[in-house]
Amino acid sequence: MNARERLRLYLEQRRDLGESELLLDSMTVDDALRAIGASRREEHELTPRQRASAADTDWRTALAPEPEPVAPESPAGLVIAGGNDELFNSDIMRLTSLKAIAKAVEACTRGPLYKTANNGVPGEGAAKARLVCVGEAPGATEDETGRPFVGAAGGLLTKILAAVDLTREEVFITNVVKHRPPGNRNPTPNEIEACSPYLVHQLELIKPKVIVAFGTFAAQTLLNTKTPIGKLRGEVHRYHGIPLVVTYHPAALLRNPSWKRPTWEDVKLARRILDSATGA
Repeated sequence: MNARERLRLYLEQRRDLGESELLLDSMTVDDALRAIGASRREEHELTPRQRASAADTDWRTALAPEPEPVAPESPAGLVIAGGNDELFNSDIMRLTSLKAIAKAVEACTRGPLYKTANNGVPGEGAAKARLVCVGEAPGATEDETGRPFVGAAGGLLTKILAAVDLTREEVFITNVVKHRPPGNRNPTPNEIEACSPYLVHQLELIKPKVIVAFGTFAAQTLLNTKTPIGKLRGEVHRYHGIPLVVTYHPAALLRNPSWKRPTWEDVKLARRILDSATGA
């Protein structure tokens, strides 16, 4: 069966399941079928065995010039390279492990937030995680426990990860700011600057295949931009060579359920990047 027929079968199956849209250059399923010259009348042209064989075929395979599946390309976004000499020459950057960074966070007095916080929250997860989740700052529950994303938003993050076949233990979860701002207020630029070396060095040690920035502050800090999160979404940015995907913070999804769909599309994009990096 050629690639054209496999793609046609896949699209027809998606349509039969009730789907009207497919993330394929913003085309609807029917538009894609028409583009390849297929119609509902052609559905029975292939034998049942051919249809069954195509059922397990990824649509990406049908589009690829080679038989191996490849991840769909997304628009290229911002590229962050180089670095602040003062930041990269700090004592924090000389720490040799995530555990050492965690101890440094617990003893940190670089910014004023430690004065009002109960615990530092350095982050947790796999030391060589292939995906890193970066949030804004610890909340009340995180401040009490010293762990990131363990409140209601944390529960939602766990479900988001599970939806793309990842567990908390497989990824690394951290925040831009390592101590809770009083009253969960937004962190100030000075507070972000004080904490930045910890996050930068965590990413340097982990060397993930993809970063997901959850929320405005995480995205704008990592990408050094003031661009609104709505415009940063849907693109693959580069943070010192690491693909970076931006999406809404789980806490924002609890307030705005309508953002769950775009967040789902964002994490699927991150998953595709992760899959394409397998064996790299």
